[in-house]
Amino acid sequence: MISQTGEQLGVKSTRDALAIAEDANLDVVLVSPNAKPPVARIMDYGKFRFELQKKERDARKKQKTVTIKEIRLSPTIDEADFNTRLKNATKFLEKGDKVKVSVRFRGRAITHKDLGRKVLEQMADAVKEIAAVETHPKMDGRSMFLMLAPRAEK
Repeated sequence: MISQTGEQLGVKSTRDALAIAEDANLDVVLVSPNAKPPVARIMDYGKFRFELQKKERDARKKQKTVTIKEIRLSPTIDEADFNTRLKNATKFLEKGDKVKVSVRFRGRAITHKDLGRKVLEQMADAVKEIAAVETHPKMDGRSMFLMLAPRAEK
């Protein structure tokens, strides 16, 4: 048995432990019930639960959720359109989001996969200072995509 101050009280019977806890107006909590003999502690259980919930809340606040933003390109994209999409990708990456850049092949354009790969690599090269390529260009059905993740600041 362990007291509320942390000192060991030795092996006590359940009845004695409950009497000591009642005198101090606290609770008896089994810390490790499977030990031989079981270890119990005298504490304010309500306060203990409140502190646990408070720690969990603080941990949730510090958690960062990662969102994935998608930018669609075409294999024959014009330079002005590409720069607009590049500006959006840069904005998303600076905000801390991951960016999925995809090229959609329509009709017979699928025979020119090299054009799509070239556009994706051009995008990756344009944001290489602020982003790392997480997934290199690969095909998925009629589209090719790559994932960009923001670089961690030192």
